Amino acid sequence: MHLLGNLNPRQQEAVTHVSGPVLVLAGAGSGKTRVLAHRIAYLLGAVGVSPYEILAVTFTNKAAGEMADRVRALVGDIAAGIWMGTFHSICARILRIEGRRLGISPDFTIYDDRDQVLLMKQILSDLGLAKSRLTPAAALSRISWAKSGLVSPEDLAGMVGNPYDRKIADIYSDYENALRANNALDFDDLICMPVRLFKHDQDALTKFAMRFTHILIDEYQDTNRAQYEFVRLLSSIHRSVCAVGDDDQSIYRWRGADVTNLLNFERDFPEAAVVRLEQCYRSTKTILAASQAIIQRNVERKEKDLWTENPVGRKVMLSAVRDERGEGEFVADMVNKLMEEEGKCLSDFVVLYRTNAQSRPMEDAFRGKGVPYVIVGGIKFYERKEIKDMIAYLRVLVNTRDSVSLSRIINVPHRGIGDVTLGRLREFCTDQGISLSDGLTRISEIAGLNAASGRKLEAFGSLLAKLRRESAGKSLENVIKLVAEESGYLAYLRTLDKVESIARTENIEEMVAGGYEFQERSDEPTLEKFLEEVSLVMDIDLWDDRRDAVSLMTLHNAKGLEFPVVFIAGAEEGLVPHHTSFEDRAEMEEERRLFYVGMTRAKERLFISTAAGRRGFRGWMPQVVSRFVEDIPEEFMEILASSEDRHVPDETHSDWGEEKVIRIGTPVRHAEWGTGRVVGCEGYGKQLRLTVKFGGGRVKRLLAQYANLEFLEEDPL
Repeated sequence: MHLLGNLNPRQQEAVTHVSGPVLVLAGAGSGKTRVLAHRIAYLLGAVGVSPYEILAVTFTNKAAGEMADRVRALVGDIAAGIWMGTFHSICARILRIEGRRLGISPDFTIYDDRDQVLLMKQILSDLGLAKSRLTPAAALSRISWAKSGLVSPEDLAGMVGNPYDRKIADIYSDYENALRANNALDFDDLICMPVRLFKHDQDALTKFAMRFTHILIDEYQDTNRAQYEFVRLLSSIHRSVCAVGDDDQSIYRWRGADVTNLLNFERDFPEAAVVRLEQCYRSTKTILAASQAIIQRNVERKEKDLWTENPVGRKVMLSAVRDERGEGEFVADMVNKLMEEEGKCLSDFVVLYRTNAQSRPMEDAFRGKGVPYVIVGGIKFYERKEIKDMIAYLRVLVNTRDSVSLSRIINVPHRGIGDVTLGRLREFCTDQGISLSDGLTRISEIAGLNAASGRKLEAFGSLLAKLRRESAGKSLENVIKLVAEESGYLAYLRTLDKVESIARTENIEEMVAGGYEFQERSDEPTLEKFLEEVSLVMDIDLWDDRRDAVSLMTLHNAKGLEFPVVFIAGAEEGLVPHHTSFEDRAEMEEERRLFYVGMTRAKERLFISTAAGRRGFRGWMPQVVSRFVEDIPEEFMEILASSEDRHVPDETHSDWGEEKVIRIGTPVRHAEWGTGRVVGCEGYGKQLRLTVKFGGGRVKRLLAQYANLEFLEEDPL
């Protein structure tokens, strides 16, 4: 059968085991997307399952799109009825249908991070906390933690043990009330609300649990408590869950992901079959072996023995550089070299780093050497000011109760409606228990409002009413054009600096084009669905892998991707592993998984760079090579060290006997441990400590002045 012909035996087993739950442990590069697509196609084409009975959940829109394309290529248009998408998009769809059971109107708005901050600022101001040390971001982070763990405001109030937590519980309650008043949901609500619905409304649960006879969950190791409960409830009748994931690639603990959801799958589903996908199709034998040496040091994991038929390939290259500037120049030079010598193209390369701040020296080097690059995770298109303004107008047309969006545009472009006028409108609406939009129809009742301010508010209310009337029945692209023109926004842009005016006008034109494109590909080309998709778009969804440029991104953003050549920058203690993980074993294991994810993105070549020092608030500080690098067996790694800017600065050693310049990679000999190489330095002068890797992979950290090391001119290794 063509649905199984290009699958290996273990992949075939994962595809054809369709009776009851199954856990597919899919190692890095083992073809899990292929398995998911073929399993769906097998259910449709061989088992005869209706597409309306299949629910397929992914973690990114990009992954959902790729999976849908593969399924269509296998079985054609019969796949059109499948519910396929991210947790958030699937749950939003459920809430549009059944949300009224929870008092949620189907025209609800989805607030993104910035909308949430604006709302939280207003709440803190109303509580007299605007100038306190509690920031909106901190309050929202704690609330998000609570929601992802299905902790309600009442639950949190019962858990609190200090004044700070009691304050957060009160703010949480006010925040929830404000969301409901605005007919809005945040990202966490999209998961929590369906779980609440299913737990308290048996009819709603039965409706969806009976419908979805086959549930497929990708990246199961990254589910949080709310997502876990969502899957558990939906599968409570048929129990036909196919959970695909890899505990070795669980890297989102900081946002609520719980790897034990995967580790405990067999406890939750005792009848489950377990299939291990252990053949790697991505990486060379050397890269795979080096990666396995890293991850096998973790304790909380399911054992897997990954193997590959790919070539042995080149060794992992460790580049020892002087500082972040030297690191950027090394990467840019190596990109140019590999393009010239091996015929690589720019899109073959990716640079991965632990923190966004590390992109700056890379960007400087790439610009200086004329290497085109793109940053994944920069300012998203839909976060640009003019686009956010247009989206706010569109949201108010759909959801008249959305006060956050209305507040954003009430004086954009400038209409002479200041903070005092808006404050009086808001105070009146709060007293009357009505929305700001409703308040615009009762201007004469607002106390303390002068005639001029009243006329401005009435004019704005009339504008919104006109936009609602004239947008009815229009196509999405024409609605966006209407709003841009009639609101005066395009005229306002023409008053700006010429370059800025052109750029921002072009962005709105691109938004119009996006509206047209959405109409062409969507089954529901409505303004509501367009706004929902815009709200749920992720950084990685906007990345164009066909663009001829080097990609720069964090290790977290690289999950699920692959490149012929990978650079991992900043392999130092404090960066990766991050300094916040030093005192927590679970955090350290996640940092190791993150490094493993970075390594296993590489298909052909893997470069790791470590700097002798980096500049920060305290000036130039020496760095120590990451313990993860030290875990790579010597037979899989080659050290690149020779250039003059790949050494510890002389002043580091000026207090230690005769002055010595010690480079990362310097060969040494010890009477007891034999020959080795310097792989890290830390401290100054007489407190200088060296990390040396000796033969057999033994690593020693030594106080330099007492180490009795012989520094060799030639490398004997």
